[in-house]
Amino acid sequence: MMMSIGMASLPLIFLLIFYEVSSADWGVSYSNSQICALKNSSVTIYCAYTYPTGHQIKKVFWAKNSVKVGEEYTNLSEDPEYSQRLQYLGDKQNNCTIRLSHVTQKDSQNYYFRFITELDKWIGKPGVSLTVTDLQVESPETVKEGHNVSLTCKSSCDLTDRATFIWFRNSQPLTERRDRNNQLLLQSVRREDAGRYSCGVQGHNLTSPVVELNVTFEPSSVSVSIISPSGEIVEGDSVTLICSSDSNPPPEMSWFKEGMFVGSGRIYSISKISSDNSGEYKCKSNNEHGEKDSEAVTLNVMYPPRNVSVSISPSGEIVEGDSVTLSCSSDSNPPAEISWFKGGRILGSGRTYSISKISSDHSGEYKCKSSNKHGEKYSDAVMLNVTYAPRNAVVSISPSGEIVEGDSVTLSCSSDSNPPAEISWFKGEMFVGSERNYNMSKISSDHSGEYKCKSRNKHGEKNSDVVILNIMYPPRNVSVSINGSGVIVEGESVTLICSSDSNPPALDFSWFKGRMIVGSGRIYNISKISSDHSGEYKCKSRNKHGEKYSDALTLCVMSVRWVLWFKAFGVGVAVGGVAFGLGGASVYTCLTKRMNRRSAMKDSGNSDPSEDFNLCNAYDEL
Repeated sequence: MMMSIGMASLPLIFLLIFYEVSSADWGVSYSNSQICALKNSSVTIYCAYTYPTGHQIKKVFWAKNSVKVGEEYTNLSEDPEYSQRLQYLGDKQNNCTIRLSHVTQKDSQNYYFRFITELDKWIGKPGVSLTVTDLQVESPETVKEGHNVSLTCKSSCDLTDRATFIWFRNSQPLTERRDRNNQLLLQSVRREDAGRYSCGVQGHNLTSPVVELNVTFEPSSVSVSIISPSGEIVEGDSVTLICSSDSNPPPEMSWFKEGMFVGSGRIYSISKISSDNSGEYKCKSNNEHGEKDSEAVTLNVMYPPRNVSVSISPSGEIVEGDSVTLSCSSDSNPPAEISWFKGGRILGSGRTYSISKISSDHSGEYKCKSSNKHGEKYSDAVMLNVTYAPRNAVVSISPSGEIVEGDSVTLSCSSDSNPPAEISWFKGEMFVGSERNYNMSKISSDHSGEYKCKSRNKHGEKNSDVVILNIMYPPRNVSVSINGSGVIVEGESVTLICSSDSNPPALDFSWFKGRMIVGSGRIYNISKISSDHSGEYKCKSRNKHGEKYSDALTLCVMSVRWVLWFKAFGVGVAVGGVAFGLGGASVYTCLTKRMNRRSAMKDSGNSDPSEDFNLCNAYDEL
């Protein structure tokens, strides 16, 4: 057969027999209808196809397994499980050979070649059946040390005489065992020959599943170990003696104290050991192939530290800056070594631990550990509580961010002190409250200012840094003023100024004459004013928190000749509602120009000032 597997050597035998699936001039010929391959090898399926003259090949591909009537076969080149491993070596003439690499048991399927012309389709059934197999090792499960044993490497695929077998023990190659015989002969087996065996064929990246070879032998290397503890023994402890030996199958074990049988099993336990248990112990290990005694071990009872405690000097309250000594005492044999801990951190060693000029950083739980080679014991923890004056006084504001009139605000004072401090609150230098939190509900601009807290205990006091409350609020007290004073005479320049109280300061000003907007900005200028500018004016002040209108201000504009007329007749003139005496007795407000009447008088040549204006209001001061 013409099927290649793997690398240079071709260990699998296949017949070079092509069989044909045809009908008239249509047909597919395969090198073999059945192929057996080793797992992880490469398989080449040789194939040829024919079709009637005059047909044109449109598509060729390989498929697997059969499909139901009416369903189309799936192109293996488009199957994710095959696309990276399948290589089409044929053409669109008559060669349909493929190579499938890294085969696994999942690839054990029936495979078909399919070609499509412009007029018809053909599937080369029954196709090729591919079987993927592993190598297998045959071996007896057990062999006695010194005997011979043979292991055989087999496969369901026929292997050629040229195949070279490789053997592995515990995943390591047996380099001296590389020959053309599929058997591995181990003579005079040693216990070191026990392990997991597998085989492979040179030139293929494949090994068989492992088999376990079990070598049996009589006990040897019998010994006793002492657990918890080993060596010297601590009075009152539970002591475990363990018997170890190298044997297969596992041995039965017996325990003896100075020749007297005391127990059986691999482990001999003594609970609450005492001096009566002192003496020489050994164990005996035996199986079906023989027996052996251990060397004797001696139990000598000692004891670990106990009654461990810590004392503090001086006693009483400890104030920052004092000198303090901790002393550790314990009962043990042999005498113990002492280690000191704060929390879980080691600090030092020795029976005493001294701290000069103690600080709050030294506060915490302290304990000592007493240890010798038989064990260790910790004291109960003692608390060092170092007292100190307040420090790190800090004020925080809640909520953070911008504070708007009407909000509720809480100032919180935090400080580090021992014992805990009493808190006092100040606005500027004025006391405003106590407790850790200072609350202000419905805050107003009156609350703006500098605040601080004072933290105090019996060891001292500390002021926080100042924090500033900056209360935001919408415009209020909005008013309009006119620059200068006196009569507003036609042709002059007039400036109106809008003032307001707000936080943040209002930057958005709008000006209105009546209901009509006439300008923006804090200042509204009218150059060359005329009687048309007479009327009521007001401004609107706005920031992001709100807006407010001023009261209306009335502008009365007079022509120069009427001012002279009023002066001549001793009439008082009012500007913006404020009267200015011109030698007369009457006050006039809001002069409105009558344009039609004035024009008519000009045309007639008559000029009667008393007819030219409508006096809004006239009052007799006399």
